Amino acid sequence: MKRREFLRANVLGLAGGALAAEATEAADQPAHGAVNADNRLSPGVQMQFMRPGQLEAAGRKFPVVYVPFGLIEWHGRHLPLGNDALKAHAILVKCAEQFGGVVYPPVYFHAGFAREHLVPVLTDLFTRLKRTGFRVILGVSGHNVREQIEMIDDALRPVTADGTVAGSGLWEITLSNGPESNTDHAAKWETSNMMYFYPDLVDMSELGDGPLNLDMKPPSGIGGEDPRRHASATVGRRNVELAAGAIGRKARQLLASLPEQHRSFNLKAVSPENWWLV
Repeated sequence: MKRREFLRANVLGLAGGALAAEATEAADQPAHGAVNADNRLSPGVQMQFMRPGQLEAAGRKFPVVYVPFGLIEWHGRHLPLGNDALKAHAILVKCAEQFGGVVYPPVYFHAGFAREHLVPVLTDLFTRLKRTGFRVILGVSGHNVREQIEMIDDALRPVTADGTVAGSGLWEITLSNGPESNTDHAAKWETSNMMYFYPDLVDMSELGDGPLNLDMKPPSGIGGEDPRRHASATVGRRNVELAAGAIGRKARQLLASLPEQHRSFNLKAVSPENWWLV
């Protein structure tokens, strides 16, 4: 599915989970605290910043690993090229802050690469995360095209086949899509996300104040509502809250779906005798 087709179909095609998520949010808060209200991204849940003891402690508490996906792609003149992976990664960090688990660094390989070569590489990555002890693997893409999720699910299938690990591919808004949580291409939603997480990387002056085409075509390459009128950090923050909460609840459900003997961190210790690298 082309990005233009996705933008036309997404509002009706994805599950409208935002309203249901909102209704259950108060009763479904994690025991160890709510999502951070600010835009800072805790290094304490990001695998590349963690020490071995921190990784092991996080895995034993909630054996879930989130893998963000994106690409380097045109996102208007006002947003960074790495928008999709930056967005997915930041939302997953907020999710891990709230629910627990560990966030893997962003993966910039995408479904535009030869799938026959890329899928086995991703299967190898997911297998290594499984061997690290995680019981749930969520591949979450900020690049919202169907092929991206198919790629992740294809790579996960042999890893989860034995029933000791659960996993899924998701767009960052698959489970929260609705009036307050949505996506587009460099328009209202993606611009709002970046305004919330990375305001210094957004330069709205690049868009000027004249007519702006919003049909994904040149010269703007933007699809959705005019970000100059509709984007804000406040919109981004609410979008992030809903997306992070929905993904965290999905991680809980997947963990609970496993046989009880397979719900615990499956590594004796994060130590050289037992583990070296992913």
